[in-house]
Amino acid sequence: MAVPGTTPAHEGDPGLGRAPGVAVACAAVYAVVESAWAATGTTVPFAAHTPCPPAVQLALAVLAVAAGLACRATGRPLARRGRTAVRGVLVLAIPVLATGAVGLPAHVVTLAAGSGPESVTGLAHVLLSAGLTGVLVPVALAYRRQSAGRCPRCGREHTGGHDAPLVRPGATTASPRTRRVAHLLMCGMLPWAGVKTVWTLGGDALGITAEKWKQSNSGGSDAAKALAEFGIDVTVLAAGLGFLLLTGLLYPWGQVFPRWTPILSGRRVPRLLPLIPAWLTAFGLSVYGVVLVVYAPLAALGVLPAPALDTDLGATRSGTLWLVAFGGTAFGGLGFALLVAARSYAARTRPDCAITTATAAATTTATAAASAKAQPSAAPWGRMTR
Repeated sequence: MAVPGTTPAHEGDPGLGRAPGVAVACAAVYAVVESAWAATGTTVPFAAHTPCPPAVQLALAVLAVAAGLACRATGRPLARRGRTAVRGVLVLAIPVLATGAVGLPAHVVTLAAGSGPESVTGLAHVLLSAGLTGVLVPVALAYRRQSAGRCPRCGREHTGGHDAPLVRPGATTASPRTRRVAHLLMCGMLPWAGVKTVWTLGGDALGITAEKWKQSNSGGSDAAKALAEFGIDVTVLAAGLGFLLLTGLLYPWGQVFPRWTPILSGRRVPRLLPLIPAWLTAFGLSVYGVVLVVYAPLAALGVLPAPALDTDLGATRSGTLWLVAFGGTAFGGLGFALLVAARSYAARTRPDCAITTATAAATTTATAAASAKAQPSAAPWGRMTR
């Protein structure tokens, strides 16, 4: 119930800040680039050696325009049909555009190895999809809160506007259950990382010798070759960076810069700094991991065609399928672990409006006072026992 003289959080000022405007700008850039590629016939890889058809590019451009218009409409009072249309467009656009960002982890590993992008347009498409998805999600979340009568900023129900300062919680550790689940999921990386490490150190695994594996990677960058001399595979190193991000999401040093970070030591970590790469990376890794885990046994049973064997490596059918399965457990395990950790981090670091904090404190004080008033005095009993 609203206090006289104030405005409920879901009326008047939408409280969405600059997010809708940023989303509109990103949607416009996405639509222009995709339309230009479709009009000029530019090759944009949709998958390995599979170009994206121009019709699909135009459809994505239209979807981006619709998403931009929906974001623009979130700041205006709408009828029921209008609100339903806005929600429907955002619900459709976010997963479709997020699918275009699935290849982001692969591009990151390739760039980290110093090999350069396999396709500049493919990398640009992934970055555009990831960026647009990253700005659409907070707009959709804030609009959902607003439609439910809650504050778009903190997600709580309170009176007043949306210009109150935000009260940020202190650094905390994820719950024991969350940590156990995340660590258990990370164990899925052990078979894949173990096989890669065996090859790098000169051993044989899954029917592939270390020499043949090194020959197949002879075209890599100098950085990758230098790491291999020390028994470090670049993809395992990239997975280690993912584990570093995971631990930051689970423990307090991911919320406040630790002592070993110069200049930034003791300062609060911006909330979206670990969340955005975690969400974007986790989505692609988890989808890719699930596909590989499902594909490997089906291919082994003959339901799906087996992958082509690499004759240069001397790979066998069983060894290749085991490697596919190990890759699935590694990528899927890391992806789902990041999703679990990011969900916990988002909940633990979500700020509250100062109005909500003050109201909660006042309610607690009033409840304590009422309880103390209702409790019978112990003074007479004390005098009788002296």
